[in-house]
Amino acid sequence: MPPHDPKALFKLLHEAPLEAPPQTLLEAPPLYYLPGLISAPDACDLRDRLRQELDWQQPELTLYGRSHPIPRQQVWMGDHAYRYSGRDFEPCPWHPSVAALRDRLNGLLERFSAGDKRTPTSAFNSVLINRYRNGEDRMGWHCDNEAELGDCPTIASISLGATRPMRFRWKDRSSEAFNVWLESGSLLWMGPGCQQQLEHALLPRKIPGERINLTFRRLIV
Repeated sequence: MPPHDPKALFKLLHEAPLEAPPQTLLEAPPLYYLPGLISAPDACDLRDRLRQELDWQQPELTLYGRSHPIPRQQVWMGDHAYRYSGRDFEPCPWHPSVAALRDRLNGLLERFSAGDKRTPTSAFNSVLINRYRNGEDRMGWHCDNEAELGDCPTIASISLGATRPMRFRWKDRSSEAFNVWLESGSLLWMGPGCQQQLEHALLPRKIPGERINLTFRRLIV
C-alpha cells in the first residue's frame, strides 16, 4: 500500500480543483473526457484500497440455458437496490473514498450540463464498480438504459489502473465505431442521449495490469 494518508486522500478527492477543461468527444449526444481528474499516484492508491477493502462479487449469468460467471468482478454501492442484466443487486454501504468521488462529481453536474435541461439537477446516488483483473476480463456491448435510470440518464465513469480503450458504436450504424482510451484517474462523462444512441464495450485486450472502473449514476425510485 502506498504511504498516503487516507484522510488526505479523502480530502483531495473531495476538494481538488480541475486543472484542465474536459475534451469534447461528441457534441450530440454529449460525450466528454477529462484526463487527470485524480493524479496518477492517488489513482493507484485508490485502486489498491478498493481492491483490498471492497467485498468483490462475481455473479453468474445464464446464457442459452447454461450458467457462466461474469468475466470481471463487481460491487454495487449506493442508496437503492438495482436490477441489472436480469439480476437484483442489493447495495453495500458507501466506502468513504467512493462517497468523496460521488460528492465531487455531483459538484460538476452544472458545469457539464451546459444548459441541457435533460441533465439531472439531482445528485448521483449509486455506483457500479467493476474490477478487470487483467486484459482478458471484459464487458460486452451494452447501454445503460434500465428503467430505474430514467429516460435520458447521465453516467460518470472514473478509471483507475491500467489504460484500456472503451469501444463505442452507433445503434443505427450511421457512423464508424470509435475507441476512447481511458487513462488512470480520468473521467468519462456520458451525457443525456448517449445511452439511447450509442452502445459501448470493454473488449478483451493483451494489456497487462488491473483496472477498476466506477460508473456513477442516479436511480429514480
